[in-house]
Formats: sequence, structure tokens, C-alpha cells
Amino acid sequence: MLLSELSHLLSDLSEVVFIATDGSVVPAHFHITEVGRVDRYFIDCGGAKRTQTKINLQLWTALDYDHRLAPQKMREIISMAQTTLDLPDAEVEVSYQGETIGLYDLAFAQGKFYLMPQFTTCLASDHCGIKPEQMPAAQKPRVKISELNSGGCLPGSGCC
Repeated sequence: MLLSELSHLLSDLSEVVFIATDGSVVPAHFHITEVGRVDRYFIDCGGAKRTQTKINLQLWTALDYDHRLAPQKMREIISMAQTTLDLPDAEVEVSYQGETIGLYDLAFAQGKFYLMPQFTTCLASDHCGIKPEQMPAAQKPRVKISELNSGGCLPGSGCC
């Protein structure tokens, strides 16, 4: 998801909800502690120079259970970062604390943001001897967001 898409989606929401990869809801009292531009300059295993720019949002939860980040406030934080850091309209990734800090792509469905796993891959398989049939079948699984279990209670579900 591009930064412009995130900002646009926030304009139509009444609350901001993030769903973790295990289906659990990120606690509603989360904070956005950082918005940053992450530039990577690297070479792949074939020696090709590459660059990548992403916009990173860091989610964090504290013990201030009454905190709630409204969509408009989140848009203001993003807007301030865009102006201050001269951010490009790049892909958004989210840092979120699990057993360690995880990096996730961001998807949106049913009024919620979903943290999607990121995967590594060989960027120069033609240079390092990996044949196409030796590549994993799916570097990035195709997931229908509409079929994800939100892990939360739905009205009438009897779970709460």
C-alpha cells in the first residue's frame, strides 16, 4: 500500500484498527511512535546494485489503556512527516513488536488494516545457480483479505 492510499483510506474511517498476522487485533491503545523514510542501497547475490525506499510506521502499545489514535490524528501525523521529511509516495511497511520487531506490509479490507508478512527471495537466481524449479512455489502467498479471520468479536457472534 502506498502512503497516499493509507492517507486516503484514513479519511473515510471512524476508527483505526490493525489486525496482526495471527488474526489478533493490535490493542486499540496503540501509538504511532515513528514515521520514517527507509532507503536501502544494496547489491544482490549477482552483483547488481539495487535501491528501495519504503515508508515505515512503527506501532507501539504502552500501558495507557485510554489512548486512542483517531484516523484524523493519524493523517495529521503522516502529513507532518511528509512535509518534514519530504516523503515520497512509497510503499508503507509497519514495524510492530512481537517476539522481536517484525516488519509487515499493509493491506486493507472490511474497514481494517492487516499486517501482512514479508518474505525474502533471491533477486538474482539466474546468477547464483538456482533453477526456476528450485525456487519456492510461492515467495509471497496470495491471501484473500476477505477470508481472513479478524480475531475479534463480530456483532451477533456470541463471542463477547
